[in-house]
Amino acid sequence: MGRHYIYSVKQIMKKSEIIFLIVVVISTTILFFLPTGYENPDLTKDMRYEKSKVLTVDNSGLRQISIVITGVQEVTLKIESGKFKGQIVSAQNHLLGQKNIDKLFKPGERAMTILQLNDEHNQIIGARAAEYYRQDLELLLFICFGGFLILFARYVGLKAILSFIFTALSFWKLLIPAFLNGYNPLLVSLSIVFICTLVIVLLVGGVNRKGGVALLGTMSGITITAILALTFGHFFHIPGTVQEFSEALLYTGYTYLDLSTIFISVIFISAAGAVMDVAMDISAAQHELISHTPNMARFTLMKSGLNIASPVIGSMTTTLLFAYSGSFMFAFMAFMAKGTPLENIVNKNYIAAEILHTLVGSFGLVLVAPLTAIIGAYVYTWTRKTSTLKY
Repeated sequence: MGRHYIYSVKQIMKKSEIIFLIVVVISTTILFFLPTGYENPDLTKDMRYEKSKVLTVDNSGLRQISIVITGVQEVTLKIESGKFKGQIVSAQNHLLGQKNIDKLFKPGERAMTILQLNDEHNQIIGARAAEYYRQDLELLLFICFGGFLILFARYVGLKAILSFIFTALSFWKLLIPAFLNGYNPLLVSLSIVFICTLVIVLLVGGVNRKGGVALLGTMSGITITAILALTFGHFFHIPGTVQEFSEALLYTGYTYLDLSTIFISVIFISAAGAVMDVAMDISAAQHELISHTPNMARFTLMKSGLNIASPVIGSMTTTLLFAYSGSFMFAFMAFMAKGTPLENIVNKNYIAAEILHTLVGSFGLVLVAPLTAIIGAYVYTWTRKTSTLKY
């Protein structure tokens, strides 16, 4: 009777995971084809964006003053994609003296070229070398990432890739359009993060107690992180325009956007991944403990979870410090080179924003650990009859 019961539950769990996997695959497919509502056919009506190879360059039209280069670089290109593949065109590359956006092409390099077409769309009337063509390399990098993930994690790695794609599409097709439409950033962000967390945790952890504990722990941690971000974000008085490209949105007509609240939302979105890692680590560890010691007392399991959490949150907190401060390393170098006092640095908008980012995210990590350990202790020992099941 007992063995039959265990077998039945295992079969139900397997069926649930298969059904959930199918639902996620269908949802991901729908998201892929779902329009954002911000497609602009006029941008490609008389233009084509194609890959091309740089054959020759003419730098005689460039002017250099110290380290600043301005002017026009004449480039000869061979089109390598689209209906005009094989044609050779002359294009221009405009340099504005801005190091963050300027590029200087060399023969043999690939360029993303914008072709201007005539009214019949059968002839090129102008061309511009817009960017380095990186799409092939980006795709290759993703394939290598996915290949190694599947090689080492096998079936779990395949599900991890699916969750990765689902999350990326959710951000691009749901989160960003909702922001642009002026919906409440906090509600939208929490909803999308909760949905993505549900998919990631249950795909990777499984539709079982391990996945359930990790899911509950993650959601509780993200909720607390959101509350902390909202509270301290208000007192920090950091404007939403501290984020790069935020002013560009205002200048293009999106003056109705609540950029400050969007910035607060970005804080707990950024911390969600680390919070999820901690919750999954503790849940998986407690699952192993109760699987090998079915009669372990609830308090003992809880204490073990807290002991496991201590080194995990210690290392993850430092991870957030590395991740966030790394993006501002050049700013810190510039301040130090000028001898700027530390008091001046830490009170600047964008530095204070990173401090808020790091500390609120770390606070969420510290709190999610005990919460997951407590949740896991109760869930795994809910009934002794089911706690002996190894799933």
